[in-house]
Amino acid sequence: MNRSSDCRDLLFDMGNVLVRFNPWDILERKGVKDEADRALMIDEVFRSVEWVCIDRGSLSPEKACRGMCARLPERLHAACEAAVYHWHDPPEQIEGMEELVRELSGRGYGLYLLSNAGVRLREYWPRYPVSRWFGDRLMISAEWGLLKPEAAFYEKVLERFSLERPHCLFIDDNPYNIEGAARSGIDGIVFHGSAAGLRRRLREKGVDVDG
Repeated sequence: MNRSSDCRDLLFDMGNVLVRFNPWDILERKGVKDEADRALMIDEVFRSVEWVCIDRGSLSPEKACRGMCARLPERLHAACEAAVYHWHDPPEQIEGMEELVRELSGRGYGLYLLSNAGVRLREYWPRYPVSRWFGDRLMISAEWGLLKPEAAFYEKVLERFSLERPHCLFIDDNPYNIEGAARSGIDGIVFHGSAAGLRRRLREKGVDVDG
């Protein structure tokens, strides 16, 4: 069912929708060349409870790093801190997404960023050129103690920005987050890495965007 033909506001996830977030590549850039070490750090850093707690705002990056490092050999401690504090160096965007966002903004759509991220997002987000089209319309999970796909997260988005469910469309690479939004009455599109593919899906939803 197409519930977005009257779409006015587009809600975007950040990681792997607007900007690149590939833990394997991040670790290689941080000097972790051994494949076994990278696999260990994927589990103990990026898939850790501490990482989730950073996103929820219930744990500082400093305390999170200490917990992660306690499970890692000392040779990987510096890389762990680099991954937590500087995963976004250098900032890389998803090809074609800035052009799409610019076009949508020019056609009058409201653009909002909805991200599971720590409070430091406000420091590094402006380094991405795509950020200029969002202004301060940011919903950062750690600032509210809420995470996608929790219903309370989406309810807070609607309340905070005075948005109406039938006029919103959410784009995220995680199907669980899209399903969570749907349970809150917000239509969505799962992003599969292609700006061209997203353009097609947006048109199917009635969004005014070029092919």
